[in-house]
Amino acid sequence: MSPDGQNIDVVRKAATLWTSEDDLGSEESRETVSRYRSSELRKLAFTFACVAIAAVVAWLSVGYGSLDIGFLDCYRILWEHITGNIADTTLDYVVVSERMPRVAAALVAGAGLAIAGCVMQSVLKNPLADPYTTGISSGAGFGATLAITMGLSFVGGDYSVVINAFLFSLVPMAIIITVSKLKGTSPTMMVMAGIAVMFIFNSFTTVMKLNANPDALALLYQWSVGTVTDCTWPQIALMAVVVGIGIVLTQLMSRKLNILATGDDSAKAMGLDVENLRVILLLLISLVVATVVSFTGLIGFVGLVAPHVCRMFVGADNRYLIISSAMFGAVLLEIADLVGRTVIAPATLQVGVVTAFIGGPMFLYLIMRQRRSSW
Repeated sequence: MSPDGQNIDVVRKAATLWTSEDDLGSEESRETVSRYRSSELRKLAFTFACVAIAAVVAWLSVGYGSLDIGFLDCYRILWEHITGNIADTTLDYVVVSERMPRVAAALVAGAGLAIAGCVMQSVLKNPLADPYTTGISSGAGFGATLAITMGLSFVGGDYSVVINAFLFSLVPMAIIITVSKLKGTSPTMMVMAGIAVMFIFNSFTTVMKLNANPDALALLYQWSVGTVTDCTWPQIALMAVVVGIGIVLTQLMSRKLNILATGDDSAKAMGLDVENLRVILLLLISLVVATVVSFTGLIGFVGLVAPHVCRMFVGADNRYLIISSAMFGAVLLEIADLVGRTVIAPATLQVGVVTAFIGGPMFLYLIMRQRRSSW
């Protein structure tokens, strides 16, 4: 039985016992309510712990590097920059222009990719659903490859790769929704359509790579493994707005997601428009992912690992799972970026490579030690 079903049973049992006049029943009811409250507090504690860890890792990332800066000095430098009284231009450049954008980009991108994986897994009822298996990342990769290797893009200039990646990342979801409208919006149909689109885009991308020059291949490789190094403050602000809207809207629909998890027939019996809800959520998440990957490149494993890890601590209740996944995804990408720029310093290891190194073994370990299903 899923954690949601267990919680419902606990509440029902408590309600039944409250109406009982039996002393033993009264004692049992208090114990049941106490366990339920402890479970709710544990979920909140995990979410707040992720927030606290994110804040700590953020300041470690700002202060630690080839030039170490003290914890309090980071505050002082930031305050001097805000007030315009910059005492040391070198430290100001390192903190404000180099390290803080990377930290902010990692926080926003990690949160966005994590909620995308969380919602996709809940909507499609598939534990392997994430931006990769639904073809969104493959579409973005195809668009970027088209701009980098062949110079074909919707706009010119510095944003040619970004715009191409954004627009083509929306194509797979448009195809999936079209196919589902023709053949039915079942989760299985959507997942199969996404995998088919992923292979199609990957094959076209491979063909273009075969004829690309070495310089274009090097640039494409850097983009394809994912990085937060090149993100600017305007780009981060745009990502933050889109991801923030995505988190708020999905959180508002979390109760409907819980109903959807009970099964299509049950959800329809409760008055839920299953088909339209599934399409709306997937469109919303596609916009979030498209915005993130167009600026950061293809960062894998965050959308897959973060929801599963959080599900082991907070259960499958989307009221807690969505926000905790966002926080854990932000922490995971923050740590990956910190490790990537320090483990082989002064060289930098791309954040997408680090997430695979960290996420893979961690995911396997958590699966092995998990004694019951979180689904």
